[in-house]
Amino acid sequence: MPRVIAADTGETLELAELVETLETGGFDPGDEDNFASFGMALKKLGNNRAFLGDLMIAELKRRCAGQLRDNQYSAQVILLHSGSRYIIRANFWPAMEDSVIRQSGSDPFFYGVAHDHNFSFLTVGYFGPGYWSDYYEYDYGKLAGYPGEKVDLRFIEKSRLEPGKVMLYRAHQDVHLQLAADEMSISLNIVESSHSSSFRDQYRFDVADGTVEGIMTRMSLEPLLALAATQSGEEGIALLGDFARRHPSERIRWCALRAAASAEPGIDARIARFEAAAGDPSPLIAALARREAQRIEASRRWIETQPA
Repeated sequence: MPRVIAADTGETLELAELVETLETGGFDPGDEDNFASFGMALKKLGNNRAFLGDLMIAELKRRCAGQLRDNQYSAQVILLHSGSRYIIRANFWPAMEDSVIRQSGSDPFFYGVAHDHNFSFLTVGYFGPGYWSDYYEYDYGKLAGYPGEKVDLRFIEKSRLEPGKVMLYRAHQDVHLQLAADEMSISLNIVESSHSSSFRDQYRFDVADGTVEGIMTRMSLEPLLALAATQSGEEGIALLGDFARRHPSERIRWCALRAAASAEPGIDARIARFEAAAGDPSPLIAALARREAQRIEASRRWIETQPA
């Protein structure tokens, strides 16, 4: 489960002071102990009962201009500050009977969805009783990452992000099945920010079956690869081949391979491309290629009988 950070202090910080601490204190999100050492500073911001309300009022007076300009998250999140290696944000966690859930559903809050994260982040309970989670751990290094793959999810405990509790969620290690707060709650986060995180997969798990249910990460590059297969001629196909062979992200390599296969003139050529990829050294690409070849073969009769 996330690492609980001992932070027994009644001191307070302003948001600007936390930013200065991160900027001048040698913050390194890639080092777990270093990241954890900033839990005390986050707790001090959490002890400041006025800053978030003051910030929200200021944003409303400006018609939320700052959030509209800079916040790439959903309406659940208020962006507090964006640094070169981190983001500071506030998250809202409504109860199931709150109007936002009754009117719009719980999907934006990931309630009932077991997932890991492709970034590490510190969190502190700021307001309300806090959301609940069933916490698990898993070994990311043993996972290829294809849907349906078996994964050893080790249940740790069920607990709540209570007010003042500080935890470090570790990328690709901690899994939580998040459950609604009993009453509206708010948490504050220091989130790792890096250009590589979008290429690192975040998984959704089926805890009952102990399997990977899907990949949650999405990138704008994926539809561009599909367009290159049909809109860019020989140059696009060549570029797809280069992405499929050499891109550092296995998922992007797979997307490029699938896009290139879609441009093949017939079923046999598509199947042959996937069968060749079934020998790829990447377990993810090999498994997905085998499944895709089998899927096309199973659909051959239907595909071949469709009108051109």
